[in-house]
Amino acid sequence: MSPVGFDIPEQKKVRVIIDTDAACEADDPFAIVQALLSPKLLVKGIVAEHFGQPHSMEDSLNEIRTITDAMGLSVPVFRGQRGPLAEDEGISEGVSHIIQEAMSDEKTPLRILCQGAITNVARAIQARPEIKDRMTVIWIGTHGEAPCEAPFREFNAGNDIEAANLVLRSGIDLWLVPSQVYTTVTIGIAEIRRRISCCGRIGAHLYENLMTYNASEGAGWTQGESWSLGDSPAIAIALNPECGHHRMIQAPAVAEDTASVLDPAAPMVRLYTDVDSRYILEDLIAKLELFCEEE
Repeated sequence: MSPVGFDIPEQKKVRVIIDTDAACEADDPFAIVQALLSPKLLVKGIVAEHFGQPHSMEDSLNEIRTITDAMGLSVPVFRGQRGPLAEDEGISEGVSHIIQEAMSDEKTPLRILCQGAITNVARAIQARPEIKDRMTVIWIGTHGEAPCEAPFREFNAGNDIEAANLVLRSGIDLWLVPSQVYTTVTIGIAEIRRRISCCGRIGAHLYENLMTYNASEGAGWTQGESWSLGDSPAIAIALNPECGHHRMIQAPAVAEDTASVLDPAAPMVRLYTDVDSRYILEDLIAKLELFCEEE
């Protein structure tokens, strides 16, 4: 039985691998939890992503393990690349797992849910280019359709611009959730305290982790009393691709300042122009509540 007490028909399920810089700030853990509690998503593994700082991949790995331990769930967890493509020429166990899952004979569709720099997927494409025809990538990243100046340095693309451009030019089935969209998934800290912190060990961890980060020097960009759960659209779109409006565009190239610039030779990608925040947040909270009832 699923951890939320209900299941769905097998033919409606999809395989997913979560690629996450889980320790960079407070939003990734919420997205990971929602994925692990969703009966539609067959989570084949969670791969730790770096976020441009020393030991950041290892920090992400430790946060992933903290989450799965708090939930009492056994999920394969893998080390990703230790840094951007230019700094880590090896092939990590996480990259190997992405390749293995993509090349398997399993007929269930495979989605890679990217919630950070896209280094691990880029390295997998470099190593086995044929995988790009065997999976879909949902990426929280970039400033979207070109031309678009950078209103701020987009964190995920900016942590490995080479990897971002490799994936954008690869021809893979890419569903892009840009900054103008992922920043709109907003929840108040009061709601997190009232509705999420009470949901067992994992609810307490989500709240306490957020409050710790909110009080840190690294949180100068936040509004103080609210949070953007910007990684959660990757999960929601895997659950329901029509939870937002989308259209096909020519993939942008990412400039050094993370602006989106025109690339006349780029393939077409799916761009989300909005997502249903109510659906995303209520689905997460309801599943947490059900999970607590089942424990």
